[in-house]
Amino acid sequence: MPPRLRLAVACLAAILCLAGGATHAAPTVLKVAILENSPPMAYRDADGRLTGFSVEIARALCQEMQVHCEFQVIFLERVIDALVGGEVDIAAVSLLDTPERRARIIFAKPYFRSISLWFARPGVMPGDQGVRVATVKGSAQERYVRQQGWDTVAVATNGDLGKPLVAGVAQAAIVPMNTALNLVKDPEFRRLGFDSTVMKVPELVGNASFGISPHRPELKESVDSALERIQRNGVYERINTQFLPFRVH
Repeated sequence: MPPRLRLAVACLAAILCLAGGATHAAPTVLKVAILENSPPMAYRDADGRLTGFSVEIARALCQEMQVHCEFQVIFLERVIDALVGGEVDIAAVSLLDTPERRARIIFAKPYFRSISLWFARPGVMPGDQGVRVATVKGSAQERYVRQQGWDTVAVATNGDLGKPLVAGVAQAAIVPMNTALNLVKDPEFRRLGFDSTVMKVPELVGNASFGISPHRPELKESVDSALERIQRNGVYERINTQFLPFRVH
């Protein structure tokens, strides 16, 4: 076989091998942590399917990045450790950007702005003697309450926040704004006659973002770009309208 022909055959064989390898390459898989009892942000519908504002934003980002995402249900108190330990690549959870968290994980671009509400009977104020405050374990709200030296009743999920209040175990709660939307739908909670007040403290107001594992720093650019695209193409707006009664972006 002439040298030129041998070279052409070798090149063709190499191209075919590369093409075959690309065809059978395994798709990129990302492990994504989500909550399951934090309506309207993350919950299971009547069919048991995980959904909610944060969950559907995560699905949209995964589709935009053209990756396969495996959702892993987690409690909020474990989110940061799971990211740091590399158990998950992304936490599709509305995390307030605090110095303590930023020292351990990477924050994606904010996907909405959050505030926190104080719920209590009229006249009951933050820091009042004998007032126990319900918060979610691992939340910025729990950290704030403990920093103030107040008594807290910490529950596992946002969906559980009403239970210690209805039972009389706690006399107040500090609740993320979006969680409050679901809390006030509970007839037993409404019968308590609680008022709500915005907590105007820096620790409880700010941008909420998805967390990214420090083991996967390259994901930040991909997640941020995908978020920008779904905000431009209308997908973000559709999800916002589906789950929340007001614009959050």
